[in-house]
This record gives sequence, structure tokens and C-alpha cells, in this order.
Amino acid sequence: MVMDVHGRDLRYFAAVAEELHFTRAAERLYVSQPALSKQIRMLEKQVGAALFERDRRDVRLSAVGTALLPHARRILAEWEAAQEAVARAVADQAAGLVVGMSTSPGRGGVLPAIRSRFTAARPDARLAMRHVSWHDATAGLADNACDAAFIWLPLPDADRYRWVVVAEEPRLVALPAGHPLADREVVHFSDLLDEPFLALPDAAGPLRDYWLATDARGGKSARVGAEVASTEETYEALVANLGVVLLAAGNAPLITLGGVVTRPVQGVSPSRFALAWRADDHRPLVQEYVRACELATGATRPRP
Repeated sequence: MVMDVHGRDLRYFAAVAEELHFTRAAERLYVSQPALSKQIRMLEKQVGAALFERDRRDVRLSAVGTALLPHARRILAEWEAAQEAVARAVADQAAGLVVGMSTSPGRGGVLPAIRSRFTAARPDARLAMRHVSWHDATAGLADNACDAAFIWLPLPDADRYRWVVVAEEPRLVALPAGHPLADREVVHFSDLLDEPFLALPDAAGPLRDYWLATDARGGKSARVGAEVASTEETYEALVANLGVVLLAAGNAPLITLGGVVTRPVQGVSPSRFALAWRADDHRPLVQEYVRACELATGATRPRP
């Protein structure tokens, strides 16, 4: 039997297998539940057997699905590793630079301004921008997938990196529009201590604690309403009333899309957005991009 199974089919199957719930899996994948169910049925047709046992209450892996799951996970992991290898190969080519980001810098055209200065200095250089999940607080620096990255401070394993601060911005709180605190012009952080918060994944390390403002809680643990790993997940969690979240002022337009408001917060420190690179990476192309960033943003405070 010959099967032509796409990576998307395996991603869909793995999501349902992990959630054991079609609706939650569809939300996680940002697809409709009927579309997900259709893809699973098509995969089952290709496999020639049911992958799940379904009834009105539960979804369970069938014996065939249980056999398939570890192989699907391995294939997906190998494909992700292949994508990272390709990214590294591109970066290793002559005059190639990969810049990672988990949140677009935006902020008054920062990226175009940096690019124009960089290409003026290195017209033959190939510049690639790469989006990295919030699971990686270094935006691709830690695993060498990126040569430089726009990140939020603090960084895990900070001694491994150098950086220049691109923007220092007050932290706001984003709330569902119907939240009792949404009518206030300014919210004091003490009024948020009992609120459920949206949190970055555990893999984000110290950045998770930073956006939960752990240092401003007086030793009181944060209530986590949900974990989020992207702007889209954050917005959906907000409108679903799963919690509130701190964010930098420059990112407010990414969240206030309807049903969400942002308010200034007293009692927390400003956020710092930076361009970072590995401390042992002295390649001229990396340093040229750093200089272009300094010229475009006025960032002149590299970490010693």
C-alpha cells in the first residue's frame, strides 16, 4: 500500500491525539472543527483504519492511532529540524544573515529603517527574517538558527549574549472590554494581583516571570488562566475571558482588535525591546546589522 501523506495531515492527527478533543485541537491549529474532522477522515481513509474511537463524550486513540503517533511525532520533529538546518545553511552562505523575531518590531518603521542602512552598507548581503515561537525567548539565537534577533529582556543565560536596546516602553495591561477594571484610565498593579494572567510557556524561562511581573507581587504567586505562545493566541484568550496580560505599549495595536482594551499600569517597570546576538559571534555581517540598528533607532548602549 502506497500512501501520500502530507505533513499537515500528521500535524492535525498529532494535535487531536494530544488534546483528545476535536474542538480544542482545531482551536490550537487555528482551523475550523469541520475542516479538521474532514482531514482526519481523509487520513484514516489513506491509512485504511480508524485512528480514533469516538462517542458522544470521549475521543480515544485506536490501536492503529496509538501505533502511528510516535512515528508521526518523529516525522514532525525531523521536519522541524530540517527546516532549522536549512535556515542555518542559508545563514552560512556567503553574505547571508538570518534575523529572528517572535514579535514584529513595528514601532514606527524600525525594520525598514534598519534594512535600508544595512543594505546601503552591504548591498550584496542576503537578509532573511525568521519568525520564532514564544517558546524560545532567544528567538533562534540559542540553537544557532538565527544570527541576530529582536527579543524582550531579560534573556535566559544572559552571559551568552550581547544586545542593544531598541525601545523602552511602559507596560500596559490588556483586558477584555467588559472587565470591571476596563473603565479605569490607569490600573495599579496591586488591583491585578488576584486576576488570572495569561502566561508565556515555561520554556520562555525568566521572560515568563517578567510578563507575569513576579517581582512586583510581594511574594504572591501569579494565577495563570492560560498559556499563550503567539499574538493570535493572546487575543483569543483575552476575548474568551481567560485572563489579563501585560504587554509593551508598542504591541498594543496587535491586541486591540475588538473586544480588548489596554490601560497603563502603575507599579511595574518599563519593558525593554532589544536586538541581541551571541557574545562569541564577531562576524562582520552581524556587527554591520547591529550598527545599522544603532543608526536607525539611536540605540547606543551595547551590553559590556
